[in-house]
Amino acid sequence: MNKVVSINEIKNEFKDGMTLMIGGFLGVGTPEKIIDLLVDMNIKDLTIIANDTSYVDRGIGRLVANGQCKKIIASHIGTNKETGKRMVEKTMDVELSPQGTLAERIRAGGCGLGGVLTKTGLGTIVAEDKDIIEIDGEKYLLEKPLKADLALIGGNVSDESGNTIYKGTTRNFNPLMAMAANKVIVGAKQIVKTGEIDPNNVITPGVLVDYIVKDGE
Repeated sequence: MNKVVSINEIKNEFKDGMTLMIGGFLGVGTPEKIIDLLVDMNIKDLTIIANDTSYVDRGIGRLVANGQCKKIIASHIGTNKETGKRMVEKTMDVELSPQGTLAERIRAGGCGLGGVLTKTGLGTIVAEDKDIIEIDGEKYLLEKPLKADLALIGGNVSDESGNTIYKGTTRNFNPLMAMAANKVIVGAKQIVKTGEIDPNNVITPGVLVDYIVKDGE
């Protein structure tokens, strides 16, 4: 099945109030053309699950600066002053989750798990209002799984069936997020015919992908 569509053909997938997972680490591995579309459409009240909010003028940071985000769930926000400003002003909700915990919560969402147990955050504000479970005399935080309406993934090469590979650090959160959303849209820098990618190199299998758009070279 050919899943390649134009950027305009995915417009109907976006609605105010959605929860989006967006791949990337400081913008590396983020599908920028899809971000462009979200900015142009001015989709509002978004809950964004991501490693970080990039920079004010790049990737997820543009959604924050444009006032399109209701809530951010991320591991850090220090590179984007606008995120910190809106958090302090209480005009946007920010939930900080330790990076490893965030990755595991997304993985749990994709694998159908009820959550993950971790010692990270015990005795800190991270533990506020969370269940603490004792196992064999050791205490753990129960961190609940994360899922999204849509995952926006930045791939380096995708074939027309959606099989996707990533180059170097662009991989980051992308493969995990592709498992944890109701629908997955890949912004691929290069699109090839089905069968041109060595199956041994596929990281995100096409069965997880709903649409592919060209995201530039």
